[in-house]
Amino acid sequence: MGMLKGPVTARRYTVLGEAPEGFRITYVEALNAYAFTEAVSQTSMEERAGWVLSQNLLDNDFTDLNGWLFNHYAYFHLRVDKKSLPAAYFKAHLEKRCQAWCQEHGREKVPKGARDELKDQLEFEWLQRTLPRVKVLECAWNMAEGVVWFTSLSDKENDRFRKLFHQTFGLQLMPCNPLDLLGDDDLALDLEQTGGSDLSLNGGDPRVVEDRDDAE
Repeated sequence: MGMLKGPVTARRYTVLGEAPEGFRITYVEALNAYAFTEAVSQTSMEERAGWVLSQNLLDNDFTDLNGWLFNHYAYFHLRVDKKSLPAAYFKAHLEKRCQAWCQEHGREKVPKGARDELKDQLEFEWLQRTLPRVKVLECAWNMAEGVVWFTSLSDKENDRFRKLFHQTFGLQLMPCNPLDLLGDDDLALDLEQTGGSDLSLNGGDPRVVEDRDDAE
């Protein structure tokens, strides 16, 4: 709960639209629909993502409003799980199995079909006893002001977050331009024109740095 303990690094978004009337019931159903669920298969390497409560990353039932709605703030986490195997270590073990296969069958080289079968078998064995890499990212939504904070600067993670947020709530997120926070349009324009900022006032994504020579 980094946001509740002190300063954090986060991206800020403006919500395009407002929460509908009766959003409490609507959003409980939506959050539960897109809540995190464990993979059915222990050997799956598919990345899984979904919402969880801030109190514990294993809690994914949003029925109790007291778990995620605090006055006009909605606060919950995005959990992302993915299983992976150490590539170099896995390859070394696979080569050992291929060598053993060649000795057993009196062959100099393992046929592709047999090698693929050995690889699948080794992956299955390792993934059964491998725990997923778990990442938990915070989301805070000021529903009164239409502002959302998300504690990641990764483009990939933010793209996933914005997509899931839209799927869940039916609302788009617009990246906030730091120049908008100055409260002084003339100063913001001067910073843009003089090169004092890499950001543009054109309403685009603030992650994009313009090539000013080309723009001129």
